[in-house]
Amino acid sequence: MRQPWFAIGALLAAIAVAGGALGAHALRPRLDSASLSLWETAVRYLVVAGLGLLAVGLASESRTATAWPASGWALALGGVIFSGTLGAIALGGPRWLGAVTPLGGLLLIAGFALAAVAATRR
Repeated sequence: MRQPWFAIGALLAAIAVAGGALGAHALRPRLDSASLSLWETAVRYLVVAGLGLLAVGLASESRTATAWPASGWALALGGVIFSGTLGAIALGGPRWLGAVTPLGGLLLIAGFALAAVAATRR
């Protein structure tokens, strides 16, 4: 069964580019520097997650390893949680979301670590 990681990665990267443009043009005059910095961090890490998923999508097509799906899920969820919570805080969302943000970061780390494991297996 083909995994949708490449398509999801491309979608996350597209959302990140749109978010970057939104931040540079529409949000810059509306957000203070700390909030704008959070927004930029959210966008940057969403791009990282998207690019990671593009790589997982390509690699999982040519290599068989059971770790690819786990890597894909971790990268997708990690990117959405990390970037989503930071973006929400930047836009004035509840500060308690900051307690959830590290979970997204841990999932991103796990996703890349699982990709490394999958890449070493045949």
